[in-house]
Amino acid sequence: MTALYVILALLAVAAAFWAGRTLGAQQRERLEQQHEQQALERADTIRREAEADALALREQARSETQAAQAAALAQAQAQADRLLAQARETAEEHRTEVAQNLREQRQQLEDRRSQLTEQHLQVQALQGTVSAERLQLEQDRERLEAERQALKAEMAQEREHLSADRQEYRAERDAMNRELERQSRRAEQLDVRGERLDALEERLEKQGRDLAAQAEELQARAAAADARLQEVAALSREEARARILDALDAELEEEKAARIRTAGDLSSKEIARQARSLIAQAIQRSASETSAQLSVSVVPIPSDAMKGRLIGREGRNIRAFEALTGVDLIIDDTPEAVMLSSFNPVRREVARHVLQSLLEDGRIHPTRIEEMVGRAQEDMRTFIHTQGEEAAIEAGVVGLKPGLLQLLGRMYFRSSYGQNVLKHSIQVAHLTGIMAGELGLDAALARRCGLLHDIGKSIDREVEGTHVDIGVSLGTRFGEGTEVIDAIAHHHDPENGETLYSVLVAAADAISAARPGARREELEAYTRRLEALEEIAVSFPGVQQAYAIQAGREVRVIVQPDQVSDAGAVLLARDVAGRIEQDMEYPGQVQVTVVRESRATEVAR
Repeated sequence: MTALYVILALLAVAAAFWAGRTLGAQQRERLEQQHEQQALERADTIRREAEADALALREQARSETQAAQAAALAQAQAQADRLLAQARETAEEHRTEVAQNLREQRQQLEDRRSQLTEQHLQVQALQGTVSAERLQLEQDRERLEAERQALKAEMAQEREHLSADRQEYRAERDAMNRELERQSRRAEQLDVRGERLDALEERLEKQGRDLAAQAEELQARAAAADARLQEVAALSREEARARILDALDAELEEEKAARIRTAGDLSSKEIARQARSLIAQAIQRSASETSAQLSVSVVPIPSDAMKGRLIGREGRNIRAFEALTGVDLIIDDTPEAVMLSSFNPVRREVARHVLQSLLEDGRIHPTRIEEMVGRAQEDMRTFIHTQGEEAAIEAGVVGLKPGLLQLLGRMYFRSSYGQNVLKHSIQVAHLTGIMAGELGLDAALARRCGLLHDIGKSIDREVEGTHVDIGVSLGTRFGEGTEVIDAIAHHHDPENGETLYSVLVAAADAISAARPGARREELEAYTRRLEALEEIAVSFPGVQQAYAIQAGREVRVIVQPDQVSDAGAVLLARDVAGRIEQDMEYPGQVQVTVVRESRATEVAR
């Protein structure tokens, strides 16, 4: 119980302590609030007192400021009066000085006005001169406008001509397209016929097997017949052998004659084969380029404005150019280019050099054109001689006289069927030398003959006669040998020549001219020649179809096997070749190939 009392006493003491502590905290909080309220009231009182003091000080300062401003204003007014007086004095002095300067400047302006008046009179005189020149320019402009209208009319006519040519070309192209379509249809028909021939070939093979079986049966029957014949003939074996040998001797005599004829044919074929081999070897070892010459040269110009300078005032420059060079200068609407037209390539080349020199120099007038033409002609003579020397060196020919070298150089500007004659002569020289070396002849002399065989073409446009006659005359004049003159005289008819060199030159000439691309012919003539070749081949009986191939150098003839035999095919090829030689003219040679083919086709079901 005592412990219980003690505990209760302790609890009572703790409760009292806790209550006292809570009461003290509340009292402390109330005291803090009172102190804070008092501080706020004190702060308000101090703020009101400070505002009143500040208002009083502001009023005092305002009154003091107004007094200071009045004093400063009076002082500033006095100082401003003094400065105004000084400024008036300075302004009066400056006005006097400015008036003096103005009088001086007015005098200068008067002097300047008199000078400007004189200059104005001079300007009026210059304006009169300029007006006269302007009138002259207007007249020149009207004249140029008239010339331009004339040129436009000419260009319109040229365009009409070009349009007509274009339409003609389109018509030719349509005709070629129709021909190609016809050839395509022919090819399709040939494919169908080929299939039929395949079926026929299979059928023939089957018949061949049947015939082989029948042949074996016939051999057995022949053996039985021989045995029966010996019994019936009542001949011994030796007597029968003697009779058979006599018959064989007679047959061998015929076979011997046939073999002799065959040997002769083989020898001819061997000779032809060796000749073809020799020519092929010469062609292979001489691979020369070919080039075509035209009658028009195109010269580029820096700009189209240069065309007016080339024409010149009232056309005097172009007239002087054409009169001095002998070449037509064509100026049209082709951008940045003009054309030179002449059938003479030497004059055309001289004109081209003159025109290029004028364009580079920039001074274009008749006197300068005449000077340039003289210089270009002298340069052309040197160029022609150089070309002749280079051609002789390239062909391996030495000892030519200067006159012959000059004539050789002239052939650089000569063409035949579009083929450059100088290049052609060099090529013929190489081919002739190679073939002569293979045959054991003088190769150097052969090259000389080949190089000079067309020397007459260098002046055939200036001298009457054929190039052969002119060439013989030139060779005789320059002291060439008999072989060279004979080759020049007979390179187109070697059968009349006196030496082998004329034959070799004729062969080399034909080889050079017959190379693909060496010579140029018109499309229409080329097409007509191909059609004529096919028409000649088709005109023979038994010919199913014919094709001209390899640019007309071969005719492939397809015959019907049931109408033309193998022997008939040989005869047909010879007849077609003879007909072509008789009725047509063509460069080189034309090979005729006859194709005879039999096919048997059968379908296995």
